[in-house]
Amino acid sequence: MNTGTLPADNLLARETSPYLLQHADNPVHWRAWGPGALAEARTLNRPILLSVGYAACHWCHVMAHESFEDPETAALMNARFVNIKVDREERPDIDAIYQQALAMLGEQGGWPLTMFLTPEGEPFWGGTYFPKQALYGRPGFKDVLTAIADTHEEAPERVAKNVTALRDGFRKLNLPRGGETIAPETAAELATKILDHVDWKNGGIGGAPKFPQPAILDLLWEAERWNADPRCRDAVLLSLRRMSAGGIYDHLGGGFARYATDRRWLVPHFEKMLYDNALLLPLLAGAYRSGGRTIFRQRTEETVHWMLTDLKAGGRAFASARDADSEGEEGAYYTWSHTEISHLLDQDTARLFAEAYDVTPEGNWEGRTILNRLAREPSQEHSQEHDQEEAERRLAAARARLLDARTGRPAPLKDDKLLADWNGLAIRGLALAGCRLERPDWIAAAEEAFDFVTAEMADTMRGPNRLLHSHRAGRARHVGTLDDYVFMAWGGLALHRATGARAPLDRARDWMAVLDMHFWDDRPFEDGGGAYFQTADDAEALITRTKSAGDSATPAGNGIAAQVHAALYLLTGEARHAERADLIIRRFAGEVATAPAAYPSLIAAALHRAGGLQLAIVGPPGDRATMALIDTARRDAPDSLVLQAIDPAEDLPPGHPAAGKGLVAGAPAAYLCRGPVCERPISDPAALAERLREGAPAP
Repeated sequence: MNTGTLPADNLLARETSPYLLQHADNPVHWRAWGPGALAEARTLNRPILLSVGYAACHWCHVMAHESFEDPETAALMNARFVNIKVDREERPDIDAIYQQALAMLGEQGGWPLTMFLTPEGEPFWGGTYFPKQALYGRPGFKDVLTAIADTHEEAPERVAKNVTALRDGFRKLNLPRGGETIAPETAAELATKILDHVDWKNGGIGGAPKFPQPAILDLLWEAERWNADPRCRDAVLLSLRRMSAGGIYDHLGGGFARYATDRRWLVPHFEKMLYDNALLLPLLAGAYRSGGRTIFRQRTEETVHWMLTDLKAGGRAFASARDADSEGEEGAYYTWSHTEISHLLDQDTARLFAEAYDVTPEGNWEGRTILNRLAREPSQEHSQEHDQEEAERRLAAARARLLDARTGRPAPLKDDKLLADWNGLAIRGLALAGCRLERPDWIAAAEEAFDFVTAEMADTMRGPNRLLHSHRAGRARHVGTLDDYVFMAWGGLALHRATGARAPLDRARDWMAVLDMHFWDDRPFEDGGGAYFQTADDAEALITRTKSAGDSATPAGNGIAAQVHAALYLLTGEARHAERADLIIRRFAGEVATAPAAYPSLIAAALHRAGGLQLAIVGPPGDRATMALIDTARRDAPDSLVLQAIDPAEDLPPGHPAAGKGLVAGAPAAYLCRGPVCERPISDPAALAERLREGAPAP
C-alpha cells in the first residue's frame, strides 16, 4: 500500500459553492477540483475518488451522512485516495465528462456521482449512490473503496484496460453521426413518434420516475403547427394540467419540484430547481393564452411569485434551488398530517380542504399528506359556477393560512449561487410569460437579471463579451460554458421581443460570436467537425471536450444554439447565422433519426430553419397604432415566432427576410410570414389577434 501522506486537511472551507461548504466539516480530506488536487494524486500515485453532487440533492445528503461523516470510512478514503468534491452545477463541464464515462460503463447516471480516476484524471470505474453497508443490491461503500484501491495497486493492467476502452468511447462520442439537414416533414414525423411514449392517462412521457421534460412539450407544441395532429397539443395540455394538479407542484408556496417518483405526479423529489420552473413558465402562459384553462394562469403567477420572493438574490439575479430536505428529512417542510390541518382550519373549511387536497388521517405518503388535486382538479373553464367560485375562494384563504404556518418550520437550504445559464432560462421565461400575461413587472425582473449577469459575471480577463459561469459571496468564478452563452443569448432574444430594446439583441449576437470564436469545432465536417464544444478553447484542459445535442433536464446547448441562430438570421438577414444553424443540425442528424425523444430542441431548430415564423410590424416607432400591433403580437403570438418591429424610414439590406414590407395606405401593418412566404398585411390589432389565435400559416 502507498504510504505517502496528504495534508490532514479538508480544504473545502475556502470554496464558495454551498454544496462544497456542506462538506467542509467532513473528516474526509476533500479537495475542490483543480491543479493542486490533481498534482497530489500524481505525486502520491493514488487513485482519485471523485464525488459529484449538488446542494439540493437528497441522495447526496444520504451518502454524506452515512459515509462521508463517518470517521472510519473517512480514514479509509484519506489513506488510499485523493478525494475531490465537485458541485455539478458549478462545474457542469466536469460532470458531463464523468457522467458520460459512467454511461459507457453500462451504469445509469445521476447524483451523487461516484467515480474513480487514475492520478491523471482518467476514469476507470464508478457508480452513483453507494450505501455504507451492502444494501439494495449494491455493495457497501467501504468494500468498494478497498477493492478499487487494491486493484489500482495490484492489478494496474485491469485499470489500464478500462481507461483505454473509455478513452476510445470518448473519441466516438465526439464524432456524432452526421447527415443531411432534417427536412420539415421529417422533423414533424419525428416529433409525432414521441406521442407513442405519452402517458395518455396521467400526462408526461413514460412511467416512473417522471420528469416535466419541457423541451419535449415545446417540440410537441411546435409540431402541431406543422402536422395538424391535435394529439400534439392534447399531450402538452394534459401534461401541464396533471402536473399543475399533482404533488410535484407546491400548492402553498408555488413552483414545481424536479420530478415525481411515481407516474401520477403525486410524490415529488422535493427539491425545487430554478431551471425547471423557468422552462415551464412559457409553456404554462402560452397554454393559457391559446384558449387554455385558468389553472395555467394561476400556476404561472404563483410560480413567478415564488421565483421573485424566494429565489431572487440581492434583488437582481436568481438563486439555483431549494433543497428537498430539512432537519435531515426529505419533504418534511412540505407535507402535512390530518391533525395539523384540522387544528389550523375551522371544521367546515378543514373538511372542504381535505376533500380538495387529498388529506386523510392515514396520509398518501409515508403516513403524511402531499397536497394535490389529482382527484378533484380545479374548474377547467374560464368561468365558474357561483358555488365553485366560493369554494375556491375559501380554499385560497385556507392555503394562505397553511402557508403562514409552514413558514414557521425549519426551511430547506437555499442554494444561493447564481448561474449564468440558469439565469438565462429564467430571463427568457419571465420575459415571455410577462408578454403573454401582460405583466411588465415580470419583464422588468428579467431585465434586472440580464443586467446583473452582463455586468457582474463578465470575464474581463479573457476579453469583451466573455462570461463566467457562477457567482456567489461577491465572487464570480469558472469559465463560461456553451450553455452560459447560448441560454443568455436565448434570454436576450426574449427580452428584445418583450421590450423592443436593441441592447439585448446586440448582446445575443456578441455572445454567439464568442461561441463561434472559442467553442466551434472547426474540423472538416467529414472528420466530425461542426457544432459547438461544451467548453472554450482557452478553458481548463480536461481529458476531453464534450460535444452533444442530447437534451437532459435542461435543453442541449447545441439545440438551442441552432434555434438562436435561426432567429438571428430572421432578425438580421446575416447568412452566417443560417449557415451555423444548418451545420449544427446536420452534425447530429444521424443521431436524431435513431432516438428523436433525446433531441427535441434540435428537432425544433430544424422546424424553425425550414420555415420559421416571422411577424414583421412596420410602423413609426412609438406610434400608438404601431404599439397596438406590437402589444397584440407579444401577447398572442407563439413563443417560437420571431417578432420584428421595422421603422418604415429604415432601409433594410437586400436579402433581409423583412425587406420590402411597408405601410398600408399610410397605416402601420403586420406581415405574418413562414419563411419567404407572407400573408396579406393586417392593420387592425383585433384582426391580428384573431389571426394569431388561428394558428400558423400552413407550411
